[in-house]
Amino acid sequence: MLRSAILAASRSARLESLLSKAPFSRDIARRFIAGEAGADAVRVAAELAADGLSTTVEYLGPETTTEEQAQATRDEYRLLLRRISEAGLAESAEVSVKLSALGRSVDEQLARELARDVCAAAADAGTTVTLDMEEHTATDTVIDTLEKLRGDYPSTGVALQAYLRRTEADCRELSFAGSRVRLCKGAYPEPESVAWQTALDVDKSFVRCLNALLSGPSYPMVATHDARLIAIAEDRARWFDRVAGDFEFQMLHGVRPAEQSRLAAEGYTVRIYLPYGPHWYGYLARRLAERPANAAFLGRSLTNRR
Repeated sequence: MLRSAILAASRSARLESLLSKAPFSRDIARRFIAGEAGADAVRVAAELAADGLSTTVEYLGPETTTEEQAQATRDEYRLLLRRISEAGLAESAEVSVKLSALGRSVDEQLARELARDVCAAAADAGTTVTLDMEEHTATDTVIDTLEKLRGDYPSTGVALQAYLRRTEADCRELSFAGSRVRLCKGAYPEPESVAWQTALDVDKSFVRCLNALLSGPSYPMVATHDARLIAIAEDRARWFDRVAGDFEFQMLHGVRPAEQSRLAAEGYTVRIYLPYGPHWYGYLARRLAERPANAAFLGRSLTNRR
C-alpha cells in the first residue's frame, strides 16, 4: 500500500508543483540531484572526478509521450555529451538513458534510432552509453536494442535487475569480452511470476548473477549500496582473479559517500549515478517507491556520511 501511495504521488502534477518549490524538498534534491541543467551535471561530474570518482549522467526530463519530446531528449543528450567532451571529462563520465525517454511507448523503432544518435554523440565525445533497464515487459526490447547498437558501438552497456527470475540467464548470455553489464537489485514492482519477492531471494539472485558475470570475460558494474553485497563482490572478484580495473562499483549520488571514497581509495573504479533535470521530483519519489525502506535509508544519508 505504501509503495502504491508513493507511486501515485510521483505521478501527481499538483504534488510535484507544490513539493518541488518547498525549501525542504530542494534541500533533499541538492543532495541527490546535480541540478536542473546540463551545466550543473558537468560541474558536479568534474567535482567528483577531482575526488577520483567516475560518473554516469542521466537526464530527468518530462514523461515522453510524443515524437517531438523524444527528439528533444535526444538533443539534450547530444548537448550534454558535447559539454562533457569540452570539459575534458570523457574518460570519467558516460551517460545513462532509458528507451522510454527516447519514445519507446510512442514507437520502438524511433527509440532505437534515437538511442543510436545518442551513442554516436557519445563516440564523438570519446565516451559511451549505458541503457537503463525498465519494467520486465521492456527487457527483451532493451536487450535487442543493445545487440543492434553494439555492432557499431561495442562499448554500449546495459543494466540488468537481479530481482527478475530471468536475469541470471541474461547475465550468462551477456558475459562475453567487451560486454558492460550494470547489475542492480531492481526498481519496479513486479509480479511473483517474473520476480523474486523477498529481500533474501533478491540478494541470493544478485550473488548468482554476479558470479555469472565475474566468471566470464565481461566487465561487470556492481550497482549496490548494500555493505554485505559489496563485501561479497570484493571476495568473489578475488576468487575469479579479477583485478580492480576488471570491474567497477556503482552508487547513487549522495548515498554512502564515505563508502564511495573508501572503495576508490582501494583502487576500485567507482561510478556515481548522477541525475539532473527539471523533473527531479518524480525521480526521488520513484526511488522511495522501489523499496519503501529507502525512505529511512535516504533520511539517514542526509544526516551522516557513511
